[in-house]
Amino acid sequence: MTINFDKALGIHPLALKFRDQRTELLASNLANADTPNYKARDLDFRSVLQNVGSAPLGLAATHAGHLTASVSEPRTEAMYRVPSQPSLDGNTVETEQEQMRFAENAVQYQATLNFLGGKIASLRTALTGE
Repeated sequence: MTINFDKALGIHPLALKFRDQRTELLASNLANADTPNYKARDLDFRSVLQNVGSAPLGLAATHAGHLTASVSEPRTEAMYRVPSQPSLDGNTVETEQEQMRFAENAVQYQATLNFLGGKIASLRTALTGE
């Protein structure tokens, strides 16, 4: 019997990748807090999860005439954020909000790592029988 790691690990590897991308965007926003006309961007986790549920399933082709399909990773497009208090120089970064989002994302990143570590520990236990 083979183990399908994609099914065994669930959505956690994809969530980890998303959290990493979001960390980069939020850090970029914070780094450009004083850059005129810089527009703050962010990723929407909810839309990523909705796209995962609608992704087509992979099919096994047993004949050369069969159509092929594969599961594609959901698109994670950065969206521009609308500021609550726009600045005069056109910059939309609100430092306090970005710091809060960065800290929140760091906690969620750590939680995703913990979930993934738990899944891997469960697989190791199942394989070794300990």
